[in-house]
Amino acid sequence: MLYGGYDHNVDKKGRVFIPAKFRDDLGETFIICRGISGKRCLCVYPFSEWEKLVAKISELPSSQASGIKRFIFDGAFNVEFDAQGRILIPPSLREYASLQGNAHLIGMNSYVELWASELWAEEDVFTPEDIFADADKFQL
Repeated sequence: MLYGGYDHNVDKKGRVFIPAKFRDDLGETFIICRGISGKRCLCVYPFSEWEKLVAKISELPSSQASGIKRFIFDGAFNVEFDAQGRILIPPSLREYASLQGNAHLIGMNSYVELWASELWAEEDVFTPEDIFADADKFQL
C-alpha cells in the first residue's frame, strides 16, 4: 500500500528521488503518465495497477475510451530507478505537470501522484471539515 507525502527536488536533468517506502511497492520497472483526475499532476503506477487501469478503460464504450486512451497512452512511459533511487521524468511530462524545482509525492494507495509543489499548494486547500463533512455517508 502506497501512502504518505514527501517533498523532493526535481534536478536540472529532470530526475526526482522516490522514497524507499514507495520503491518497494512500485517494483523495478513501472509506468509514469499524465494524471487522469483532471489535475496537472503525474501518476506513477506499478505494472499490476497499470494493467487494471488499462482493463477498466477498455471496458468503456469506444466513444469514451478513445479519447482517454489517447490522453493516457500518448504520455505514458516505462521508467526505472537509477542507483540513487531517482527516476527520470520525460521532458513532455515535466512540461505538462510544470515540474521543475520542488515536487510533492503522494501515495494514493495503489499508485503515486507527483505534483509540482506550487500546484500542490493550490490543490491542498481543503480543511478536515471540508473533507469529512459527509463522513456519515461513509462507513469509516
